[in-house]
Amino acid sequence: MGHETIRSVNTLELLPVPAGAAVRGVLPILQRMLDGSGPALLPVPDGDDRETRRLVDALCPGDPVAGDVGLVVATSGTTGTPKGAQLSAAALRASGEATHARLGGPGSWLLALPAHHIAGMQVLVRSVLGGTEPVVVDVSAGFDPGDLPAAVDAMPGPRRYTSMVPTQLVKALDHPGAVTALARLDAILLGGAATPLPILERARTAGLTVVRTYGMSETCGGCVYEGVPLDGVHVRVDDDSRVWLGGTTLASGYRGLPDHPAFAVPGWFRTDDAGTLEDGVLRIRGRLDEAISTGGLTVVPQVVEAVLAEHPGVREVAVVGLPDERLGQRVTAVVVPAAGGAPTLAELREHVEASLDATAAPRELQVVDALPLRGPGKVDRRALVARFS
Repeated sequence: MGHETIRSVNTLELLPVPAGAAVRGVLPILQRMLDGSGPALLPVPDGDDRETRRLVDALCPGDPVAGDVGLVVATSGTTGTPKGAQLSAAALRASGEATHARLGGPGSWLLALPAHHIAGMQVLVRSVLGGTEPVVVDVSAGFDPGDLPAAVDAMPGPRRYTSMVPTQLVKALDHPGAVTALARLDAILLGGAATPLPILERARTAGLTVVRTYGMSETCGGCVYEGVPLDGVHVRVDDDSRVWLGGTTLASGYRGLPDHPAFAVPGWFRTDDAGTLEDGVLRIRGRLDEAISTGGLTVVPQVVEAVLAEHPGVREVAVVGLPDERLGQRVTAVVVPAAGGAPTLAELREHVEASLDATAAPRELQVVDALPLRGPGKVDRRALVARFS
């Protein structure tokens, strides 16, 4: 690979990222970006005019960008307006190389995520760095676990990897052929959202090599694997339990937002996640900005979700706070039931109270066929609050 050429000023160019096998056409463009011989790129979903317009309006392709920026990757936009994490080619290379070092070396990759988001884009970047072409599952119409056996068959060895989100793993575990195929992979990077412990145990019992990852667009995607930072990544937790991330994979800030408080401390990114760091192992408790205030007490949704996910009647679950005149917010469980029927609210309350304070027990139950998602795999809690308020 050639040496990176640093320009004092660059221009951000739109990179339409197609679905399906056509996505391989962007690999030479990414190669030039990583070499420093191509422009900075703003990935957008090819064919999705509405989303492309939203990203174009917010992130302004065609305007100048700092010369070391290789990719501007849009965040999920939880506040409504997407922010663009500015990632240098050096940071992307550091991330890809550290991933391969942690997993046991470069290999072939299976792309089963939208590639304009950071997790899918990193599958392409790692393929470029490893000198391979990814095998691609088209997820433009949704993820079908039945596509996995043929896709894994097409992957050359000796090492084979993929990246998934928990909702995909849940579907795959219900498909025997998909389970057999995934068990042949050397690693399945699982990120984008917390993985319920019962799902993780089920996957590992089935012989799947699942590696839970933590990170975000601002850190070139996953930068902490199974609680341990990748080479070159720094983690600290402040007195308020807030997680901070730094090191070689860190973005240089948000496009057009030079004074954003998340990057106010040089060399660090201030996350909105609460966690603990013990003996060098990071454990995420939940998001600080999603905490529920009920009756003057604070409930962390992800903590409750982890307990509810262990109930045999729960396939998937999200916990949100709905407006309540007396309590301020009431803890509400939104459940996708397991086969056999939905559990009752009384059953779920009893289940939670066996492990947590009664304050955390849901006061309302909503049963749905599927949880709404934003980005590649995060539950859209705002949509749930709007739906059931």
